[in-house]
Amino acid sequence: MLNNMNPSLKAFSILVSIVILSVFFDPVTPMISILLTITVTFVFGKVSFKRWILLFSPFVFMGIVYVWSSLLFPRTAPGDTLILQWHFISITSEGLLRSFALGLRILSFASLSLLFVLTTNPISFLHSLMQQCRLSPKIAYSIMAGYQILPLIKEEFEIIRNAHRVRGAGRSRTFMDKFRQVREFTIPLLASGIRKAERTATAMESKGFTGEKNRDFYHVITITKIDWLLCCLLVSIVFISVYISFLLGSLNFYNGQL
Repeated sequence: MLNNMNPSLKAFSILVSIVILSVFFDPVTPMISILLTITVTFVFGKVSFKRWILLFSPFVFMGIVYVWSSLLFPRTAPGDTLILQWHFISITSEGLLRSFALGLRILSFASLSLLFVLTTNPISFLHSLMQQCRLSPKIAYSIMAGYQILPLIKEEFEIIRNAHRVRGAGRSRTFMDKFRQVREFTIPLLASGIRKAERTATAMESKGFTGEKNRDFYHVITITKIDWLLCCLLVSIVFISVYISFLLGSLNFYNGQL
């Protein structure tokens, strides 16, 4: 269901959820939001679990680093409760809660972002931005052209590298060799990219592309009642997290710690 949801409405729902979630600073609210977001992602979306773990892992590392750095350089106040004192490291209960809250906020934002990225077709998203958000077709189709050219640039890079090896250029061993190799590859790739961009622009002009907003679309993207229901579901994730955190007393406790 999430894969077929209107992309613009989905992006709006995720953006609103992130903005609301950024207002709360207790650790329980983002933790519950992460669990609910993961549940919604796999229940209502067609997402590979292995791919999701692979993309989510760097954010886990970032969250751990953020928590560790917050513990090493805390904001201490005269009334804070000291838990651990070791050399220059002073860990307080208030600083610990604050660090976990900041780390979990990163993971909550990442889980919401992955929900959008893994269930949204980029081309459909651009079509939706043109049809629902009135994005200029010149900007949208420029992004589409760049998105389509990126894989071709990768193939071009492989062709140039293999051609260098056939001619006896060999592998780069030192840092300076790698720098020279990158410089040698940059100019041919740039020239190839410019040629592809010129061909794309010529083809679009020959087919009557003017960039006007008042135009007909072959792929028409609409907003249905199911889209609005899914929008309410995504936004309700944050409200449910806040409500459960309030019932557990986390918001009052954490505000008291501040």
